Amino acid sequence: MGPVDRVTAPPYDMITADEERRFHAASPHNVVRLILGRADGLPGAAPDKYTGAASHLRRWREEGALVESPSPSWFPYEMRFTFQGEDRTLRGVICAVDVEPWGGTIVPHEETLEASVEDRLALLRKVRANLSPVYAVATGPCRPLSAMLAEVSQGPPAREATDDEGVRHRLWVVDGDTPVGAWLAEDRLLIADGHHRYTTALAYREEMRASMGPGPWDRMMMLVVDGTLEDPPVLPIHRVLVSGDPAGLPDGARVRDLAEVLVTVRDRDLTFGLVRREDGETIHRVARLEGSPPTVCALHEQVLGSGVELRFTPDAVAAEEAVRLDRAPAAFFLPSTHVDGIHAVIERGGRLPQKSTYFWPKPRTGMVIRPMD
Repeated sequence: MGPVDRVTAPPYDMITADEERRFHAASPHNVVRLILGRADGLPGAAPDKYTGAASHLRRWREEGALVESPSPSWFPYEMRFTFQGEDRTLRGVICAVDVEPWGGTIVPHEETLEASVEDRLALLRKVRANLSPVYAVATGPCRPLSAMLAEVSQGPPAREATDDEGVRHRLWVVDGDTPVGAWLAEDRLLIADGHHRYTTALAYREEMRASMGPGPWDRMMMLVVDGTLEDPPVLPIHRVLVSGDPAGLPDGARVRDLAEVLVTVRDRDLTFGLVRREDGETIHRVARLEGSPPTVCALHEQVLGSGVELRFTPDAVAAEEAVRLDRAPAAFFLPSTHVDGIHAVIERGGRLPQKSTYFWPKPRTGMVIRPMD
């Protein structure tokens, strides 16, 4: 594990309890202490995790563990990974973006949960900093940005880390005079990951404007990726049935196993996989829905209506295991989709159900922090 690996982490909502403990142990300066702080009740400890996070951030800045950029900068960011057997590179730029109400040039595609927003808002009020970039996909193509990123990536990065999935994260620093803002001015940004963080930023902006007027809370940190030229992977998030009875569930064709389910389902065909217990046996099926992609929308409209409680996971094996071990009555397996399909839903004035897409890979938290002072 390299030095940057030890102080960075995945986005807060992707960290398991075991991983949280490991990141806490990795370094006293790991960013997990900010995004998932603890209130341990020890003498002299902070009274709550939010105050504790603010204390850590303040001390790290005073100690020099965090180094401030000498002037406004853009941060080109690259992720190298293997996807579907091919080596891929995904590039974008970390920058501050004006916060605006939904539906203008910044658009959501998933619903949010009020409790998650309240948690992130309580943290933001204390730390007064963007700790993790929202991942946004620009409509594109933006060829000047693409050319700049390609040129910058030829040189050595300022920071580099490799995560647990083998994704190599590289970051550079570019002078703020580079006209990246002008290049992206006409683009619409789709929030790929970070709906709760963006909703939190909106709420915080309104709070601060009411008491302080305009300020740094009018912007927030984002990683902006060109959706046309970069073609970011959009993986599925599968559904595990916790309680309730799905309606109108098609029987589907029986297939051999989970591997056959995953290679058979296709978004353009509106096919999904189903695993359930039938006569004491774990049975795998593939069924077809009506309508238009993405499949996840049709599944929720036609099968997973109100009164159904679900658990969400990108791990298909874990979802199948829950059924096989009688921990869940059924699991639903979705195909990967494409950015174009998400845009089509938005153009129709809709949103995808909660936890519908898994844009992967995700930027590493802690590579850049944006204080609001």
